[in-house]
Amino acid sequence: MTDKATQTAAWDDSAQVQGTNEFFEAKDLHAYYGESYIVQGVSLKVRRGEVLALLGRNGAGKTSTLRTIAQIGSPELKRGEVWLDGVPLHKMESHEAAVAGVGLVPEDRRIIPGLTVHENLELAQIVEPKGWPIELLYERFPRLAERRKQEATTMSGGEQQMLAVARAMARDVKLLLLDEPYEGLAPVIVQEIERIVREIKEAGITTIIVEQNAVAALKLADRAAILDTGEIVYDGSAQEVLDNVELREKYLAI
Repeated sequence: MTDKATQTAAWDDSAQVQGTNEFFEAKDLHAYYGESYIVQGVSLKVRRGEVLALLGRNGAGKTSTLRTIAQIGSPELKRGEVWLDGVPLHKMESHEAAVAGVGLVPEDRRIIPGLTVHENLELAQIVEPKGWPIELLYERFPRLAERRKQEATTMSGGEQQMLAVARAMARDVKLLLLDEPYEGLAPVIVQEIERIVREIKEAGITTIIVEQNAVAALKLADRAAILDTGEIVYDGSAQEVLDNVELREKYLAI
């Protein structure tokens, strides 16, 4: 299934396969930045424990879709529904969606200045429900364990990215949203982030990853969805995108 005309059939087939495993669903999302129509009828389904790569060229609406799912408020959701494990996220504010289990790791990481690595993680666990214990996070992110007393904003970009992911996992995350986790990172750090995402997947955390490095994202993902000017134009297996040169050239230019 490689175009919009067959997308509805893809969702119907997915629903039949998922059965009780259906976990996350975005239905016909329409969102705006002011008068700018950014997210134009996006619908997605993700199974429990699945990794979905959300792909597209720059400006396709990938980050806006993640922010709409997380109910950040900008862009503003005008129409549509977002469901996570039976909970209507579209009726919530962003902090309520976070308590419900949405963890957004934004592109700019949002590390809190003036606090150490450990204090950033402690702050994430002030409000219940808590996720992975901090000592477990240090086991999973050994670089952070080495720098636990260091002011977080003085770390390298790759280390700050690890902290941003660890901080999300410090909460009781059901849906992890990763926005450009590899951007600007050295290849060795990218490999470390990939290892961490694989461990998160093995832990059964449902993940949506937006990444300009489409090949890297596809190698981690079970499924892929491609956005083009705010609309889903492909929804299917990640391997099909890797194998389909014409599809990649048409929508991803890789």
